[in-house]
Formats: sequence, structure tokens, C-alpha cells
Amino acid sequence: MAIRLGIMGFGRLGRNMFRIAYDNPDFDFVAVSDVADIESLRYLLQYSTIEGRFAAEVKREGSYLVVGPQRTRVLKGAHPRDIPWDVLGVDVVLEATGQFRHRAELQYHLDGGAKRVILSTPALDAIDRMVVNGVNDRELTAADRIISGGSSSCHALALVLKILHEKVGVRRAFMTTVHAYTSDQQLSDTAKPSLRWSRSAAQNIIPNHSWAPQAVAEILPALRGKISGMALNVPVPAGSNIDLVSELEKPLSVDEVNTIFREAAAGPYRGLVAYTDEPIVSSDVVGNSASVLFDAQATLSLGNGMIKTVGWYDNGWGFAYRMLELAQLLGRTIESQEVA
Repeated sequence: MAIRLGIMGFGRLGRNMFRIAYDNPDFDFVAVSDVADIESLRYLLQYSTIEGRFAAEVKREGSYLVVGPQRTRVLKGAHPRDIPWDVLGVDVVLEATGQFRHRAELQYHLDGGAKRVILSTPALDAIDRMVVNGVNDRELTAADRIISGGSSSCHALALVLKILHEKVGVRRAFMTTVHAYTSDQQLSDTAKPSLRWSRSAAQNIIPNHSWAPQAVAEILPALRGKISGMALNVPVPAGSNIDLVSELEKPLSVDEVNTIFREAAAGPYRGLVAYTDEPIVSSDVVGNSASVLFDAQATLSLGNGMIKTVGWYDNGWGFAYRMLELAQLLGRTIESQEVA
């Protein structure tokens, strides 16, 4: 049985989820909600500066977007309390606006009739669970109704740290995510409460806070108090990386570190972790579906337990796969409850 999805916020992430799964019979995109008009949403789904033109034709029929087997109702909702998900029969809401991050706000989706909610960013207060695929997805329970999928940076960081900690142990680590600019930045200097965030995304490397270390420490309790980091937003539209400096429990050579990740990518983390020994740059990761692409040529070791690793990720494409996979997990949970 197809899981019936509603998307709140039809930005790059929402549109990418639709592009990836529109012809997958396991997904029924029942509705999308956005403040933009339907013709703008149709146009932006058909044409993407980063992903290129959608292979399928996007048609508008009244209040619906029609793409292949999908017939998706478009709603103009500005807040979770505005959407009657029960009327539409939605099972899972993918909350992709990035604006509603408190439990009380997300509860409106459930009050409106959705059975589960997946937040596309870490929450700002207590919710039922944050899930990173390949790290703690097996801990998901039927009682979890408001779930965060973390973020693209959380997935990349958590997987690298989990693999290192399982193999040799991590004493402490510093992370810098070198991140493509985002939709909440501006092209020219514009007054903002955050002074650095007021500067042009097209012309600057902008230091920024990252919540990834704190979020990852919550799902990897052995590393609580041992991880910190920041972000640098840079003038590229897509293609980011995690620059991670780790102190390990024992010294490893560059070759030994690379072997750990090559085996992880070919084995238990296949599909989530990818590996390359090619001299790639940021544009080479655009369209990659892995949570992290390990860059073997960038690995450094001091021979005393201190290492540097670089893992690339497409912050708008790979994460869309993880959100859909999490929706599938929740769909199976919902189905088993209804059968019981």
C-alpha cells in the first residue's frame, strides 16, 4: 500500500523529494502546501537551476499538479494549523519549511489529521525522536509521532563519526561544514538581525552556527561533550562538505583511515556512504544520493591519532532520499498498527 504524503513547504527539498519518488508506487503525494501560487510551484518543479529540467511533464489542472501517476492538490497554507490533512487522508507530513521547529507548532499537523510528522531540520525543543539513517533508525518505535530527520550535515557528520568510533574510538572532534548558500541568505548586503547573515551570499564566505555537532551528540551518547563545530557558507549553489578533525584512540595512517571508509561504503553502509579516490570538487557531488561521499585524497594523518577527513554531500538531493526513506519506515509502522 502506498504511503500518502503531504509536503509543507515546496522549496528545493520538497521539490526534490517529489522528483525522486513521483513514479515510485510506494509513494502517493496527496498534497503540497506553500505560500506561493500554483503556477510558480509548477514552473519551479519543471525547471531547476541545479537539477535541470524535470524529465516528466508537470501539468496544472485547476488546484492540482499532475505529473505521471501523481495528482497532487496544492494548498496555500502559511502555518501547520491551516491544513486539513484528515480531509486529504494524509498519513505522513514532511515539514520542509524550516520555519516550524517547536513541538507545539508541529502538533498542529497531527491535530489536522496527519498520523506522523517528519521535520526536515533539528527541532528546537523536545520531540519524540531525531533519526539519522544508518545510525539510529532501528530505534524508531510506534509511539514516535513527531520525528526530526536531522539535516544533511547531521547525516554526513553522524555517519563519519559512527564509523570511526566503532572501528578505533573517537576521543574528541572538531567539525567545519563548508556549506552551499541557502535560500534564507541574500544576494546583496541586506540588514538582518544576525550581522554576518546580512552580507551577500554570492560574494562572501560567511561563518555561521551549525547545530549538527549538538544534534549528533544526542544520538551518539558516547560522544557527548566531545564534538564541536561551525559552518562556513560559501558562494556555491549546491555541493557541501564536512571537514572533520578527529583525535582517535590510536594512531592510524592515511591508508588505514581510507580502508575503513572504503569497506564501510562497500559493506554495511552501502547507499548511505560512498567512497572516491578521484580528485573531486563540489560540483561533482551534485546529484549524489549518498549521505556522505568520502574523499580519500583529502585524508590527512599526523601519525599520533590526529586525522583530518573530508566528506562531501549534496545538501538538497541526498537528504531528500533520507527523508523519503524515513517516511517509508513510518508508513510500515502505520500499516502494521492499522492491521493489528
